[in-house]
Amino acid sequence: MHGTTSTGVPYTARAATRPEAPIVVGWHLLDPPSTPAALAAALPLDGLDRHVVYLGLPLSGERALHPDFEALLMSGIDMVTEYFGPMHEQALAEFPAALAELRGTLGASADAALAVLGGSAGASVAAEVYATHRESHAIAGCVLLNPMLRLRPMIDATAGFLPTPYSWHPAADGVAARMDFVARAPELAHGHLLVIEGADDEPAFIESTREFERLGIGEVRYIDGVAHALAAWPENPAAERTEGAKIYDRIAADWIGETTGA
Repeated sequence: MHGTTSTGVPYTARAATRPEAPIVVGWHLLDPPSTPAALAAALPLDGLDRHVVYLGLPLSGERALHPDFEALLMSGIDMVTEYFGPMHEQALAEFPAALAELRGTLGASADAALAVLGGSAGASVAAEVYATHRESHAIAGCVLLNPMLRLRPMIDATAGFLPTPYSWHPAADGVAARMDFVARAPELAHGHLLVIEGADDEPAFIESTREFERLGIGEVRYIDGVAHALAAWPENPAAERTEGAKIYDRIAADWIGETTGA
């Protein structure tokens, strides 16, 4: 099913065969798959009997400020304080109400177990939700796919696409600190965490994942032959899934199945 919550959050979702089945909530990438429907097509969690909800990131997809990411980069917007920071904070704020509403829409039990999942910028949101709501919402596990674990190096890596490199300032430093899950790794250390990283991903992503891995928190798996995007360009949810997406889906489905139980 596809729709928008009463608070304006786009979603794609499917119900499990039984109300008491666990729930998985996911957030998409900004590269393909970059919408809830596209993430559902690329990573459907095949064979996993779970209530699954894919939520749209703020300021993207149906709620995008610009027609594409290149136009956003060239718009003059402050990419940290006016884009990534607000996206992150709004997605965190939207989560409890969206989950409560969609739990009812799907007919899921009030005490159903919960896991969260996200890719790239969506992984940053999933990590924040896990760190913030793990206890209050009894989140059993978190899966991060090609994650944006640190905002600062990713922003610095965009220098070649901009008229001038990003100029950091105190407000932006604060956002980068909030979105640094290498520094905040201890907040993720008290539960079940899986990071799946493409071995051919961009350096800013791989280097952050390797820093995180050295901390010994959670499980990190590298997948050969996979870059950052998990769906083909141009984006088409009806297109054949990439081999990388199939591998990620199998790993994530198996891990979530084991982590959330029956």
